[in-house]
Amino acid sequence: QVQLVESGGGLVQAGGSLRLSCAASRSMFRINDMGWYRQAPGKQRDLVATITSSGMTNYANSVKGRFTISRDNAKNTVYLQMNSLKPEDTAVYYCNTKATRDYREYVYWGQGTQVTVSS
Repeated sequence: QVQLVESGGGLVQAGGSLRLSCAASRSMFRINDMGWYRQAPGKQRDLVATITSSGMTNYANSVKGRFTISRDNAKNTVYLQMNSLKPEDTAVYYCNTKATRDYREYVYWGQGTQVTVSS
């Protein structure tokens, strides 16, 4: 089992910044891709950004140039630096990871952290 613990959400004014963190606790698992998704009320959960274990990144078009994903492999932690926040960024942000054990891949989700951007 892999547990993901998120932190860093909160309330910020438009134009402000927040940094999300997600630490993966693992036992006998290899942590591969890590990422962030978000879900606004009444909407589906959408990809925000992902990062591979080698550092390759992928971003949703809506956050390119404003958000930066990074990771610390030694700490099994992924970060999301969010700058120039907009009200439409308001959502619950979920951490996600793909982890491998015994040649099988599993997908795990964090509990979510609320990000609210006021206009």
